[in-house]
Amino acid sequence: MATWTRNRWKKLLGLILLPVVLLAMLRWFECRNVYHPTATLWGEPGVLGKPVEEVWLTTRDGVRLNGWFFPAATNSRRRHLAVLHSHGNGGNISHRADVAETLLDAGVNVLLFDYRGYGRSAGRPSEEGTYRDAQAAYAWLREHGFAPTNIIAFGESLGGGVATELALREALGGLVLQSTFTSVPDLGAELFPWLPVRWLASIHYNTRAKLPRVHVPVLFMHSRADTLIRFPHAERNYAAANEPKLFHEIAGDHNDFLEAGRDEFIAGFERFVKGLEGQHSLQRTGQAARTTGAASNPSPPTAP
Repeated sequence: MATWTRNRWKKLLGLILLPVVLLAMLRWFECRNVYHPTATLWGEPGVLGKPVEEVWLTTRDGVRLNGWFFPAATNSRRRHLAVLHSHGNGGNISHRADVAETLLDAGVNVLLFDYRGYGRSAGRPSEEGTYRDAQAAYAWLREHGFAPTNIIAFGESLGGGVATELALREALGGLVLQSTFTSVPDLGAELFPWLPVRWLASIHYNTRAKLPRVHVPVLFMHSRADTLIRFPHAERNYAAANEPKLFHEIAGDHNDFLEAGRDEFIAGFERFVKGLEGQHSLQRTGQAARTTGAASNPSPPTAP
């Protein structure tokens, strides 16, 4: 009788623990598929042979992060602009040196930063954690003299979800979403159709749902040849966004967009920045007109 009772309790305990173990395994699987941090840097900050400053950031919850700041050329007419680059889910900032170099060619300053758990940054990655990491990078730019309207949040892949949230939490001059998904559950359902991803997901980065609340100019860049985050993600994100907005197609697969089409990439960014410059010019003109009484209702800024 005692043996039978013990066996019964064991079975009952097993039935209770089984869903707990399965849920823990699913959470581990989810985290492993969303975040692929690399601790070892591919190169040091000076890998580009350009002026650079290694920076250290501290988030509001006390996590120490590493970043690289590349100043714009001293003779650049865009040296007042700074691109805050949020990278994708793999590697670290050293793997984005080519992106920084390309953006520098547009005449802007560039700040790369590693999320917690990536590169030399402390901690472990999480959705809320990456949002706080981007805010710490933003705060560094503000402390170093960049006005909110002169900061462009640039999100690559997963970083698009981070940059979109930053646009809701902080004032920005513009937002760039490159090769970005609508949400992690949407992407997960495509990659793992045999799993109930939408029911079980705890990591969301719901870019599409947030875009209607973003009220700064947005640039969408995506390739039709992207086999990881497919082109319809960008189309749905674009449809959800407010004006002013711009859609620019780039070339190549998800991770070789510069090798396959650097010119297309920089052309899209140039179009966007020129639009921002035109918008700011219109705002200044309208402000001057109101001052002189020449126009009481200046025209609204046009889309970039």
